[in-house]
Amino acid sequence: MGVLKEFKEFALKGNVVDMAVGIIIGAAFSTIVKSLVDDIVMPPIGVLTGGVNFSNMFIPLNGEHYDSLAQARQAGAPTMNFGLFINNVISFLIVAFVLFMAIKGMNQLRRKQEEEPATEPPPSREVELLQEIRDALVKGGGTRAAAGKAAKSAP
Repeated sequence: MGVLKEFKEFALKGNVVDMAVGIIIGAAFSTIVKSLVDDIVMPPIGVLTGGVNFSNMFIPLNGEHYDSLAQARQAGAPTMNFGLFINNVISFLIVAFVLFMAIKGMNQLRRKQEEEPATEPPPSREVELLQEIRDALVKGGGTRAAAGKAAKSAP
């Protein structure tokens, strides 16, 4: 019974929920990055390398020849897919760079916020009135005795 209670406390903590949201967003982000790599980054790299399609670069381990990775997979051939590995490395580098830039931006905002001196809020109306009374007493040369006489003479 105690383990169940501990698990409930752990699962409902804010950090766990934040982590779950981060994982879900990360999974969605990985789809975007995969598309970026496969559809935007790799075609120009393929052109630069003479039209080589990295996702189709593989070594069949059974000694047979296949025109494409899809054919090798359809035949059930074991393959070493180094082209897909290259795509995944590029995907990782893109994600790492994007995260680096996001964290760098957040750190700059944090530093800027720390550098700005905290401005004191203006004094409340009551404090202003008390300061005015104090200043009036000081200007009038008033003492406690003079203030007391003024209070006694008031109706």
